[in-house]
Amino acid sequence: MANLSNTRQFDLAKQSVRQLNDFLHKNAAAERVTHIRVEHPDGAHSLACGLNAPLEVQIHGHVGYYVAGMNKLAAVTVHGNAGPGAAENMMSGRVHIRGFASTAAGASAHGGLLVIDGDASLRCGISLKGADIVVGGSVGSFSAFMAQAGRIVICGDAEDALGDSLYEAVIYVRGKVRSLGADARFEPMTDRDLVDVAQLLSLAGLSHKPSEFRRIASAKSLYHWHADANQEY
Repeated sequence: MANLSNTRQFDLAKQSVRQLNDFLHKNAAAERVTHIRVEHPDGAHSLACGLNAPLEVQIHGHVGYYVAGMNKLAAVTVHGNAGPGAAENMMSGRVHIRGFASTAAGASAHGGLLVIDGDASLRCGISLKGADIVVGGSVGSFSAFMAQAGRIVICGDAEDALGDSLYEAVIYVRGKVRSLGADARFEPMTDRDLVDVAQLLSLAGLSHKPSEFRRIASAKSLYHWHADANQEY
């Protein structure tokens, strides 16, 4: 547990988002503060964005748009729900949403780990570029659309068009899938897949059996354009 000398608390009922973010970017390292507790976020937008230091940020309450966007190195935990774009374009570190996440969680994330304890809405992991996402609940339609690299573990169900136009990313889903998107297909689970799913579940603090999951990957039929396809893809 952090001691008082390296901990700072912000109350957004009394202080501004600008004050919080300025401290995270400009003063935390200089003052050797590593742990930041944020109270009363009340749906504020763009909290803890663009962090580039090994800070631990605990946000107690619900947040709005783009929490922990562009995160690098930091560990950001939201003890509540998150609005659209949580952890979008994350580069490294860990973002943990202990409630539900709205549209486009983890969009274009390049690295690190995003954990969502509850459900995620539409387009979770859209254009994923290398990060890992673990969703404890279900995901909305068009999740993993054009996901290029990385892994998504879905412990609940998935709505329509899961993995549409998938590239090299891999999806593991435990529940029902309403429909797969273009060029996505179910594939047999390998020993490597079972190990990967076990590791990701462990990192997320979940205890499901890896054998309960199914693998979804690209059929690779969209990788090349064919002149004789008559636009029927």
